[in-house]
Amino acid sequence: MLKDVTFGQYYPVNSFAHKSDPRIKLLALIAYIVALFLAKNFYGMALCLLVLIISIAASRVPPLRVMRSVKGILILLAFTAVLNLFFHGGEHLLVHWKFIKIYREGIIFTVFLVLRLFFLVMGSALLTLTTTPVELTDGIESLLTPLKWIRFPVHELALIMSIALRFIPTLIDETNRIISAQKARGADFESGNIFKRIKAIIPILIPLLISAFRRAEELGDAMDARCYSGSKNRTKYKKLKLGWRDVIIFFLYAAMVTGVVLFNIYAADICPQIYEFIKVS
Repeated sequence: MLKDVTFGQYYPVNSFAHKSDPRIKLLALIAYIVALFLAKNFYGMALCLLVLIISIAASRVPPLRVMRSVKGILILLAFTAVLNLFFHGGEHLLVHWKFIKIYREGIIFTVFLVLRLFFLVMGSALLTLTTTPVELTDGIESLLTPLKWIRFPVHELALIMSIALRFIPTLIDETNRIISAQKARGADFESGNIFKRIKAIIPILIPLLISAFRRAEELGDAMDARCYSGSKNRTKYKKLKLGWRDVIIFFLYAAMVTGVVLFNIYAADICPQIYEFIKVS
């Protein structure tokens, strides 16, 4: 049921992306998200797709494994697409049946919105697939270092985010075990309407919450047993250092953001007919 969810899981392999600095990968993800929402035409989205393909190739993670990360939000994608398709106005009416009106602008806007969410989830999943929780913690803490000047608990925040990511696959495995145990006792999670399926999930939530609290308590006891005291007098075994790979990633994503902005400005001059048909702004 949840075995195909890949978000939060690490894929160990020796690749260009795995050896890159986690700080650069975090900044690259932020730049990618910014570029996705800046893109207002087909050319900008195509450039974002090209950079995503290059990143997947550099990570040596199987493309199908990255694409499976979208499986968990398919219902959200479908719901968002339907809402925007039926309620987004425009000038060119294509379908008019009773109270339903579908415009050409609504279809184009919906396609772009779905693509944005699709690429965003895949890019975020690629970060967790190529970066260990420890590296993510160090990267987030390093990027937020200036906040320490105002006594903001940067280390604790980074640790919480890292633990949350690390527990995603653990809780998914625990959910699958509970579902298997409930099915062995005669529970049915696949038949009936949507309300019956939601009602059938309730027996899963209670043992899952109990298991999550138990694991959290065990983790806290383990940290106390190892004399964990936060960021005070804490050192690191591995120091983060920028290398030539990080320079390449920086220029790649900087070029992507620049290209998206330039396409927004000059897209009408490249091919006016296509631009007028598919523009979303």
